[in-house]
Amino acid sequence: MGVVTPFPAGAGRPSQTGFERAELARILDLYGRMVAAGHWRDYAIDLGRDAAVFSAFRRSAERPEFRIEKRPALRNRQGMWALVNEVGAVLKRGHELGPVLAPVERRLMKLVED
Repeated sequence: MGVVTPFPAGAGRPSQTGFERAELARILDLYGRMVAAGHWRDYAIDLGRDAAVFSAFRRSAERPEFRIEKRPALRNRQGMWALVNEVGAVLKRGHELGPVLAPVERRLMKLVED
């Protein structure tokens, strides 16, 4: 009849982690508002096997000011979303993207005096 070829051992695991359309739209909306406010100038997206990372830069030649990381392996533990600052400290971690982005969005608020 034919030759049966076995599947590779890691067939159930995706070869790359990425952002869904709604997640990327939310992140790019924040990025656009931060660019308009003059805070950020460049970004980078890194799609790896274990994590998808969106990095936002003040200037291209520096380390990223913030990294938004999606790690699906942490979904059932502390949450797959993390906001990491320039030195690598995790500022916020959670199960939903909105609350994780809140500290960055607060930087856009301005106090209006009477």
